[in-house]
Amino acid sequence: MASSKDKPESLQEKKASTSEKKVANKDTDKSGKVVNEKEKKKEAFITRTIWTFVMIGGFFFTLASGHVPLIVMVLLFEMLTFKEVIALTSEPARDKKIPWNRSLNWYFLGTTWYYLDFPSLFAFFQDSVYSNKFLTLLVLNHKFISYSLYIAGFVFFVWTLKKGYYKFQFAQLCVTHMALLLVVFQAHLIISNILNGIVWFFLPATLVIVNDIFAYLCGITFGRTQLIEISPKKTVEGFAGAWICTGIAGIIASYILSKSDYLICPAENLSTHLYNFPHCEPNPIFIPQVYQLPANIIELTGWEIITFKPFYFHSAILATFASLIAPFGGFFASGLKRAFGIKDFGDTIPGHGGITDRFDCQFLMGSFTYLYYQTFVSNQNINLGSILQLAIINLSVPQLLQLVKSLLKYLNREDVVNDDKLQLIFELLDN
Repeated sequence: MASSKDKPESLQEKKASTSEKKVANKDTDKSGKVVNEKEKKKEAFITRTIWTFVMIGGFFFTLASGHVPLIVMVLLFEMLTFKEVIALTSEPARDKKIPWNRSLNWYFLGTTWYYLDFPSLFAFFQDSVYSNKFLTLLVLNHKFISYSLYIAGFVFFVWTLKKGYYKFQFAQLCVTHMALLLVVFQAHLIISNILNGIVWFFLPATLVIVNDIFAYLCGITFGRTQLIEISPKKTVEGFAGAWICTGIAGIIASYILSKSDYLICPAENLSTHLYNFPHCEPNPIFIPQVYQLPANIIELTGWEIITFKPFYFHSAILATFASLIAPFGGFFASGLKRAFGIKDFGDTIPGHGGITDRFDCQFLMGSFTYLYYQTFVSNQNINLGSILQLAIINLSVPQLLQLVKSLLKYLNREDVVNDDKLQLIFELLDN
């Protein structure tokens, strides 16, 4: 029979054994793989670094491939971001057995795609579109069809309302529409930026990335004051330092990028790429302009005039937005993650989390760039596609024939079409 002195020793042995097991469990998982903190951080750093270079390489390859791959890339990121955002509520919806929940979300996405992006892209395929009666019908009645599709989804949503879950379902509808507005609509504006000239996509996206890098470097170097509670690691010093560095980088980048017709020319067709692109008459902002300096500056420096491209000034404005406003897209995403108690939106990119985690600021930057371009830069709001669309939608067949004859008479006057050919074409039109 064991003495009373032996019992405490037995308990101590059990505790020691349990402690050893816990230590062992910290270093290995069920499969025996080492998972201690040091190894985990090292592995995560390597994975993150590798995928950073993969993303950079993929981005530049897509950039050189032309407008279509860039648009496809934006649409893919848009779809994945939308998927990650609505996934925040899709799991609870499955638990509550709410019917048609996921299908309805994707239906609204498809409807919004048709409404926003179809008119932007069909202009490049007008010959095919207007030679097909069905496609012509889609173009001529685009807005009404889009509205009808949305109303059908709205009615279907009301029809699927389930007793006891009304509040949850309406909250989920709000999340879906928030994703459509903040993700899909802004992605549509980014596609418009690509068509206006790849530089209006590449430069803003680069400025956001540069600002993020310098915010990190300046923050760890001399950051002391917390900037915002939702992101404790962000500092005022890092925020301000990144603004200055991004502004300098923006001007340097604009000097280099403005030399390439491939980047600054608007899309004339969707078959161009880095080694096959048309040259164009550049927008005046890409041409050096002469500016008279104020009298006090002349007295101080002795310079009466300076010459520079207005694009440098526009780049500084974009850099300012990328530094001071675009980061709040990231803060918004951080707040959303904390609200749902998650670390990342997904694991699409190894070591980086989800697409939303990496591109949360890009959507806000893209929408600002579009509005800034249309307000202060664009010098040709009317193009061949819009003229053709207006003519087909608003003119009857006799009026279209009259328009064609008027254009032919003008070409005849300019010696493009001779009298014999003009008479022959008129006879064909009349018959």
